[in-house]
Amino acid sequence: MSKINRRNFIKLTTSAIAASMVSFPSISIAATKKVVIIGGGAGGTVAAKTIRMADPTIEVTLIEENKHYYTGFMSNEVLSGQRPIESIKFNYEGLSKYGIKMLYEKALGIDPIAKKVKLAEKIIDYDRLIVSPGIEFKWNAITGYDKKAVEKMPHAWKAGSQTALLRQQIKAMKNGGTVIIAVPEKDFPCPLGPYERASQIAYYFKQHKPNSKIIILDANQNFFPRPLFIQGWEKFYGFGTENSLIEWIPLEEGGKVVSVDVEGMSVYAGEFEDEFTGDVINVIPPQRAGEIAFQGGLVNEQGWCPVNNKTFESRLQKDIHVIGDACTIKMPKSAQIANSQAKVCAAAVVAGLQDKEIADPSFKSLCYGLIAKDYGFSSANLYQFEAGKIKPVKGADILSSLDASLEERKRDTVAAYRWFEKMTGEMFG
Repeated sequence: MSKINRRNFIKLTTSAIAASMVSFPSISIAATKKVVIIGGGAGGTVAAKTIRMADPTIEVTLIEENKHYYTGFMSNEVLSGQRPIESIKFNYEGLSKYGIKMLYEKALGIDPIAKKVKLAEKIIDYDRLIVSPGIEFKWNAITGYDKKAVEKMPHAWKAGSQTALLRQQIKAMKNGGTVIIAVPEKDFPCPLGPYERASQIAYYFKQHKPNSKIIILDANQNFFPRPLFIQGWEKFYGFGTENSLIEWIPLEEGGKVVSVDVEGMSVYAGEFEDEFTGDVINVIPPQRAGEIAFQGGLVNEQGWCPVNNKTFESRLQKDIHVIGDACTIKMPKSAQIANSQAKVCAAAVVAGLQDKEIADPSFKSLCYGLIAKDYGFSSANLYQFEAGKIKPVKGADILSSLDASLEERKRDTVAAYRWFEKMTGEMFG
């Protein structure tokens, strides 16, 4: 493990991100260029703001079909009742002071040759396009789990109404009931999310429904950082005992869910399709890039978007950049990574419009896992562009220690809340 401490990590990441931004070209007084951004999440909003701050002569239009955004990060605390859903709800009004044009519409298609984005009743021209499409679900990849199934078996993987539904179901469940969480194979956003979710639901059960249980059916054999989660589960939820609030069933023990019976509130998992019945069933289905990426011809055979590692320009379509969970960059899919990608992509777009080059970029990864009240941990890393690839910076990884004190766990929790405020401030402030 690295000898870099958290304070030095902050200094390193600040200078590293700044290094990729200092090469912003000087503002020209040429004719206005048009940048269109599709998707108002952690990537799209930051890219829009960064471009406008770098060069106010560039016209930036942000297309987002929803007038409010619910953050996936911190949404698990809504399930435990530690925060209201209103605390993860934001609007885009703060972007107006940057001169960003908001269009609350759904992007229906992209013409990469004519450089146009199709909306329901209008066509938008662009010089450069940034697509931050997020993810879409592979419906029926799990037999029986389609769009209608989410009304009874919510995924809650896109925060908002699904988060509220899952919270309502958990509250209404009897003491002694069972919650099932079905985890898909890796390559999904927020890899800590399902296990933090189980932790937060267990926290609620311990306070209000102590005879209840959570079963995690996992399509993976392992997860990161498993030792820290297991330690927290053992401390708070009796993991490994007969009275454990959490049971984890990995792939090789039959954890992969292959089908669901919505009406019977059952799932079938493993080679022999063992049946598990629950009072509440949270199915997180396999995922792919958002639909607009398919409409624009931006995806590969695996359903993700290959991009240039330095500029995030699509390898399939010229003058279109893809950031966030949908692109194939080998970094964790997280809000923090989308934020870093947005800033680097913005620098590349501004430079490209002015025929300039950007410096080799760096990226920051930072995730928190909240297991119980005042008990959390953090994982951080730096990535750098080198010889055409993005690689972890050797010795820059930081993971909370298994030997951390309760005071340190509390500090990580406070840091997580501050990080949330910083992230949402950069997105919407």
